This record gives sequence, structure tokens and C-alpha cells, in this order.
Amino acid sequence: EREKMASRTAPSGGDYNLSDPLNSFVEVVRRVVFQPSTFFAGLPRQGSLLSPLVFALVCTEISVLLVGLLTFLDVPAGVTWLFGARGNQGLLAFLGGLVIAPIAGAVGVFLTALVTHLLVILVVGSGHSGFGATFRIVAYSSVTSLAGWLPFIGWIFSLYRLYLATVGIREMHATTTGKALLVVVLPAILILVLVLVVVGASAIVFFRAA
Repeated sequence: EREKMASRTAPSGGDYNLSDPLNSFVEVVRRVVFQPSTFFAGLPRQGSLLSPLVFALVCTEISVLLVGLLTFLDVPAGVTWLFGARGNQGLLAFLGGLVIAPIAGAVGVFLTALVTHLLVILVVGSGHSGFGATFRIVAYSSVTSLAGWLPFIGWIFSLYRLYLATVGIREMHATTTGKALLVVVLPAILILVLVLVVVGASAIVFFRAA
């Protein structure tokens, strides 16, 4: 089954096109949201990381901008909800967020891609398609940040991001859905186990002290 999936080729030209930023952005958003399997299958596995990184940062900036605009409309999801600031302080926080967001976003994408790729190596094995493929999965999955900040329903888009990452890993690393899903949920499982261990140890110490 792996050999059959690995035989699929990925045509070039699937990345975000920096020479046509607006039209390409709209098209990439449409394809990654509504046609994730086809989109990820058509991406190059290697090559420059600039295009996917810029796409992720644009999504981040748009998200920060929308949250800031809600502030001036007195919507609870605005920047006062994020920073607890009002008036000039809220405006300064908003402007600062626009500057800090791309820096934090770039660091976040690289770190997430690095951790994810280590898990890909562990779970998928030597048949993976390389770090460039994993980086693209993480970068383009960040499309959900365009709506993930919405109060009450933002968690739905966060879950969809996990779905996109699973599809991306399956398609780009030519693996099974089960292994791709394991790569995505493994960090959450490890964190849960760690929390249970800490809580359990704390409970034991408490009861012994009592």
C-alpha cells in the first residue's frame, strides 16, 4: 500500500504564488479549505519555504487585524478581550500586535514544523518526503487562523486545523490516515499523560501528608 501511495507524483506550481499575491491567496484558501486532499497532493515536497511561510504570516496578520477592528466596534472579541486594554492603550496594543504577530508567527511555524517532522520520522519512518513537505503542511494549515479567533465557535476551526494537518501528512508523506492522525494527536496524548502523572503524583503526596 505504501509503494502504491508513494508512486503518486506531485505537480509543481501548487505553492502560494508571490507574484500574484491577492488572487493566489484567495485561490489557496479556497483549495486548502474545500479540497485539502487535492491541494496537498499537488504541492511540491521540497523547494523554497518562502511562499508557504508568507501565506501563513498573511493569515496571521489578517487575523490580528480583524480582532483589532472588532475593538473599535466594541465587540467582546476585540483587542480589549485579548490584551485587557482600552482607548489609546488598546490602539497601541493593536499596533504592537501587528508588528509582533509576523515574528511570533514565523517562529511558531518553524518550531511546529520541526516538532511535527520529528514525529513524522518516528511514526512514518524513512519513507517520508522531507522537512519541506512537513513545513508546507503546517504553514498552509494555518489558514484556519483566519476564523479560529472567533469567540464561542473558534474551537471548531482549531479542530479543522487538525483535520487539515492529518490530510496533509497523509498526502504529502504518502502514508496511511491512521499514521497521519497519530502524528497529529501524539503531542496532545503526551501532554495528557504528563498532566495525569503530575496530578497523580501530587495526589499521592497530598494524601500521604494528610
